[in-house]
This record gives sequence, C-alpha cells and structure tokens, in this order.
Amino acid sequence: MKESNKKAFREGLRDGLPIGLGYLAVAFSLGITARVSGLNWFQAFLASATSYASAGEYAGFTVIGSGGTYLEMALMILIANCRYMLMSAALSQKLSPDMPYYHRFLLATHVTDELFGINISRQGRLVPDYDYAAFLASGPAWAVGTAVGVIAGNVLPDRVVSALSVALFGMFIAIIIPPTKKSKVIAGIVLVSFALSYASGKVPYIRDLSSGVRIIILTVAIAAVAAVLFPVKDENPPEKEKEGEDER
Repeated sequence: MKESNKKAFREGLRDGLPIGLGYLAVAFSLGITARVSGLNWFQAFLASATSYASAGEYAGFTVIGSGGTYLEMALMILIANCRYMLMSAALSQKLSPDMPYYHRFLLATHVTDELFGINISRQGRLVPDYDYAAFLASGPAWAVGTAVGVIAGNVLPDRVVSALSVALFGMFIAIIIPPTKKSKVIAGIVLVSFALSYASGKVPYIRDLSSGVRIIILTVAIAAVAAVLFPVKDENPPEKEKEGEDER
C-alpha cells in the first residue's frame, strides 16, 4: 500500500469511528423494531449486514410485521432508498476515470448518508482506501447494534420494548426538523404528509389497504405534487454557464 493510501486509510478509520458509535445507538432502536416485527437476532443482523439503510430497513421490517407481500416490500424499500441513487451519481463525479470497475462496485455497496457526507466533503478525487476504512470502522456497528436491539427486546419487559420501539422515530424527526426550519415549503409539505397519513387510516376503502401500500401511494403522490408545484430552481442554469464560457 502506497504511503498516500496508508494516510487515507488512517483518516478513514478516524472519521468512520464516530459514525460507527452513532450507528450503534440508531441500530439498537432498529433492532427493537425488528423484534416487534417477529425477527430473531440473526435475521436482523443479516438484514443490517447486507443493507445499510435505516429508512429502507425500517420500511422492510414494518411490511414484515404487517404481513405484507414481497412486491409491497420491494416497492417500499425502493422508494425509501431512492436518494442513494442521487448520492451515487454525485460520488461518481469524484471517481478517477481510470478507477477499476471492482472498486466502483465495492464503493456502491455501502453508500450511506454519513459515508456520502464525509466522502463528498473531501477535496480531490475519491480515494477507495479512505472509504473502505470509514466503512470498516462504522459498518459492523450497524449490524451489531441491530442484533443487540433484538436481544435486548427479548429480555426487556413488553412495556419497555413498546416504549423503545418508537425511539427510531426520533431519528426521522431529527432528519426533517432542520430543513423545515429553513424552508416554509418543506414545513408545509411535512404537515400535509402528517395530515394525509392520518386521514388515509380513516377514509373508507383506503383504510382497508395495508399500511405499506398506503405509504407507497402517499409518498409517490405527495412527492409528485410537490415537484410540480414547488420545483427546485437550477442554481446554475445552462444559459448562464454558456454566457460564462463565452466571456472566457
């Protein structure tokens, strides 16, 4: 390993360790959800060891708990994890054109919000050794935390398990609060989502659908309407880029 790669590896371990500690706490709550949905510790461990997506896993565990279909689960996880396609596209711009495909494949297997953040913020090209080290320091904690959550759920009283099962919602709330403070549009969309989610469980015919199908319909419908009514403006439109090139 070249000296520059060794340095990147050490930096990856350094930056990945605090992420791993955070993963332990969040994954513990996810494990409680898995236990409530009927999974044992090994099944939950395997799910988190092969899928590093809190929202996607939670959606999958919820469908399992409600007795949903495989198709329902696939659609739920696809919608919940769509953002990773955008993150992967952004990270691909930081890859060297000469990077072997096996590196590209391995890097794509563990794109998470946190690893994306530390990778995209580094100057220059993405160094695989840095990403691998950050993942080694954080990824196992995600799987272990989920398994520990299931084990704890089997030991703790049912009342405590019921209370802890809502802890994961705290993480989701923590994700949506900052952007709602910055944008009235996002705040409005969040409130409308809450209202429609509640109403979907009361409206005839719709309430008869499984919770997974209702979430899929609401997610797609609300996202589509919001995209039409409140499109995100391009900060650097093609016309301005062309003008800048002409000036040069």
